[in-house]
Amino acid sequence: MRCVTLPGGDVVPSMGQGTWKMGERAERRSDEIAALRAGVDLGMTLIDTAEMYGDGAAETLICEALGNLRDQLFLVSKAYPQNASRSRLAGACEA
Repeated sequence: MRCVTLPGGDVVPSMGQGTWKMGERAERRSDEIAALRAGVDLGMTLIDTAEMYGDGAAETLICEALGNLRDQLFLVSKAYPQNASRSRLAGACEA
């Protein structure tokens, strides 16, 4: 897998996995977890999500599927526009 070296020295895969629509339907949960795990097994350790994906359901799914691998992953997330201010962004990331 091709990678990109960030200015701080971290090496990040150039391709990752998106999670839009994940975690929204219980009947797909096991398949979505399997897909995330398979992607990581193939080297796709960059995971893209957002607090607005399923109103946090995608983030919960990622934790369930990959929480034990947290130190090996690069998580990219986005905040709701109303949480994009300096005063609210940290809280949105911690939630």
